[in-house]
Amino acid sequence: MRIVVALGGNAISRRGEAITIDNQRANLREAAGPLAEVGCEHELVITHGNGPQVGLLALQNAAYAGSPASPLDVLGAQTQGLIGYLIELELRNALHDRTMLTTVLTLVSVSRDDPAFANPTKFVGPVYTQAEADSLAAERGWTFALDGDAPRRVVPSPAPTRVVQVDSVKRLLAGGHIVVSSGGGGVPVAIDEDGTFSGVEVVVDKDASSAMLAGAIEADLFVLATDADAVMLDWGTPDERAIKAITPQALDAYDFADGSMGPKVAAARSFVESGRGRAVIGRLSDLPRILAGEAGTVIALDVPGGAQMYP
Repeated sequence: MRIVVALGGNAISRRGEAITIDNQRANLREAAGPLAEVGCEHELVITHGNGPQVGLLALQNAAYAGSPASPLDVLGAQTQGLIGYLIELELRNALHDRTMLTTVLTLVSVSRDDPAFANPTKFVGPVYTQAEADSLAAERGWTFALDGDAPRRVVPSPAPTRVVQVDSVKRLLAGGHIVVSSGGGGVPVAIDEDGTFSGVEVVVDKDASSAMLAGAIEADLFVLATDADAVMLDWGTPDERAIKAITPQALDAYDFADGSMGPKVAAARSFVESGRGRAVIGRLSDLPRILAGEAGTVIALDVPGGAQMYP
């Protein structure tokens, strides 16, 4: 099969954990085992988020007084290189260099007219106290929203319109490479009518761009790897239950939080409705069981009854 695995932030930098290279390598070392197992048997593309890393780079950049701050597209490119390098290290070690592996610096286009520019929603960087957030908002013009019960910086997140390096990814897959692509949702660019590319000060949602990439390369399976066993209904209540399989239409009956499962459900639905294949949301450590149909929440067009729950 041709498989796209979108790594959630927990696979790289866990909440409350210092964003150090050692911590990120240790987390990716855990992720490398299941990914290597899949990559040895299937065509594999790995995508990943970059919210904590791009926020940290923005803070480090702002520490240089008198120097203009690097825009978010540049920081996104830097984090693609950083995280792609760390993924390559740990995955090559897990594979014992038995297969070819390539990281692609990936551009993703957005529309300058997207309404998201007027409504920042994408979390980047660490959480702050309210006093710290108020100070940074006044000093740097940043916008903040609550992530749980703590303020965190938010930036615009327009919808992707095109993954620029699709042909490169296809050729690498055809040549037997495992490919790391669309890191952090891709480096955001606008493409003018004359074909000119320009960087844009936003962060594209990595699940949305991963779904677009999965469709463009005609993937058979799109896996959104997170730290949850499955998509839950009535989460945190006595009626909590896990979805085993569901159609995109049946998802209309439920609401999922924008700050957690919502973007993953929307991305999975987008891919499935393109008619390319199935999507699964589940725990990264369960990846081999996900491929065997034994774990995670499957989103597909042909679920009997529209939805099935785990016992």
